[in-house]
Amino acid sequence: MKLLYDLFPVILFFASFKYAEKNPEQAADWASQLLGATPASQAPILLATLVVMLATLAQIGWTYLRHGRVEKMLWISLALVTGLGSLTLIFHNENFIKWKPTVLYWVMAGGMLTATFLKKNAIRLMLQDKLELPEPAWLRLNLAWIAFLTGMGLLNLYVAFNYSTDTWVNFKLFGGMGLLLLFLVAQGVYLSRYIKEETP
Repeated sequence: MKLLYDLFPVILFFASFKYAEKNPEQAADWASQLLGATPASQAPILLATLVVMLATLAQIGWTYLRHGRVEKMLWISLALVTGLGSLTLIFHNENFIKWKPTVLYWVMAGGMLTATFLKKNAIRLMLQDKLELPEPAWLRLNLAWIAFLTGMGLLNLYVAFNYSTDTWVNFKLFGGMGLLLLFLVAQGVYLSRYIKEETP
């Protein structure tokens, strides 16, 4: 459930883009009313950008009402999606919103790398209550996450600027989620050697 909740804005971004793409005249009319004169070719990404901005704001509001606080990464995501999304809507230029996943991945990787130089392990801080690992394993796990996030940022840029916007939207949901799941499976296989089976 948490995964679906975290992906809520992305799923709405994908759904709104696909709907607008299949209904270009209606999408162009909506976009023109909301954002000024908009060609039918630009309407899907502009409407999807507006939707993801509103969805992220709603997610932040709901999280605060439910828990009384909001995780730092959600605030960063909100800042990026509203900042880059606003530039996309103002200039009718989809390149701004295409940078958002990359910047988020690199902010996370940069934060983890900085913590490593400060002798702190971000992954260990998140998982130490659930796992007991030797120090070298924690370090390898932390570096693996830094490499994965850096690579995902580069891959997003490659797909965004070498393929169609439709392909990028598909990759943003299915490609990103698929690669994350593969990485988590590989991580699970690596960690399994450290998990001792409980004896009855």
